[in-house]
Amino acid sequence: MSIAAAILPFVIRPAVLSDLSALLRLENACFETDRISRRQFRYLLTRGRASTLVAEADGELLGYVLVLFSRATSVARIYSIAIDARARGQGLGRALVAAAEQAAWEQDRAYLRLEIRRDNLASQHLFERAGYRRFGVLSDYYEDHMEALRYEKAMAPGLKPELKRVPFYEQTLDFTCGPSSLMMAMQALRPSLELNRTLELRIWRESTTIFMTSGHGGCGPLGLALAAQRRNFAAEVYVNDTGVLLVDSVRSPEKKEVMRLVHEDMLAEAEQRGIPIRYRTLGIQDIQQRWDAGAVPLVLISSYRIYGEKFPHWVVITGFDEHFVYVHDPYVDTANGETTIDSIDMPIQRDEFTRMARYGRVGLQAVVLVSN
Repeated sequence: MSIAAAILPFVIRPAVLSDLSALLRLENACFETDRISRRQFRYLLTRGRASTLVAEADGELLGYVLVLFSRATSVARIYSIAIDARARGQGLGRALVAAAEQAAWEQDRAYLRLEIRRDNLASQHLFERAGYRRFGVLSDYYEDHMEALRYEKAMAPGLKPELKRVPFYEQTLDFTCGPSSLMMAMQALRPSLELNRTLELRIWRESTTIFMTSGHGGCGPLGLALAAQRRNFAAEVYVNDTGVLLVDSVRSPEKKEVMRLVHEDMLAEAEQRGIPIRYRTLGIQDIQQRWDAGAVPLVLISSYRIYGEKFPHWVVITGFDEHFVYVHDPYVDTANGETTIDSIDMPIQRDEFTRMARYGRVGLQAVVLVSN
């Protein structure tokens, strides 16, 4: 009797370390490229923010689904799903997807996302029948350069954000989140604008205002607004600090003096160019109104609530709904198993975003509104 004829009933349970060898055998049998290694499986089973669920019958592992829970967002991601070739067509795929959705719901995630190879028609049909919608394409995504189709399903009814068609650009250096966010905003307003690393570095050179504790400097709101206007975009700055921004992040009097001089020079140029600078905070409702009116907002956040590290970080808003603020984050945390899909249209609960959009003990808040 074939295993396909004998697998029912099967059970789905959380994977344990003793499943490692069976998981690895299944992985190698199902995939020719982009395989998860034994070391990666061990990490995900022991320390990773993940849920690995396995389908088992008569003590034999016949399939698994791996769900990642990352960042302070409301998204979970199906990182991988595999089913033994002999056991396909028996409902294991549908059962594993349902188990993944339940795991996401138990972690208070509102969306479940995944990427599927363009040539994997079976997986596309599986997820489309389960209610997932295709919402994008990532070119040259897999090791063999195959495209990835992006899929998403809302875990709660009524989540229908109206998102701007903001392109995604991944920052190529640790200190270029500001330029990368500005580039995304500018191309959303002017699709013919070409995004590349040369432009990323050019904007960084123009807009760098601050020293970090070590390494290269970062970009402040004045520098980003000036860089936008030099490219014939309108820019407006909201900041709740009238002094030199982030000057307390350095100890050296010489660095403090450099920051002061750069800040004053940029402030004078901004005033000369007529860039509005408002010394007050801009709440979510106000930002949403500006967004509805056609501006694309860049917001300075504290990365601590996402990455556990205390540094200022720029993101670009792509949409709103009743529950969430959606952002493109130019940083992709590949060291923790994340891919581009985790950084695109990230839904962040509105209250969480309000807490996130403050930096340091003084609670620095900064928003740059970019428009045509």
